[in-house]
Amino acid sequence: MAHQKRKTLEERIADRQAQRPVLQDGKHFEHGPAKFVFVFLITLVVLIHIVGLGIVMALDLG
Repeated sequence: MAHQKRKTLEERIADRQAQRPVLQDGKHFEHGPAKFVFVFLITLVVLIHIVGLGIVMALDLG
């Protein structure tokens, strides 16, 4: 029985990346969960600022 030599991990990764289509600038965020966390954190920061501003305005501390 002849065993076929398996490609190295680096060669397999390179082959897989070569088959992927070219990404267009500004259209893709490569990591889905990272995009979700990024959008969630930005939204959270904006909401905290708006609520904080409302509290300061209501208490007339500004």
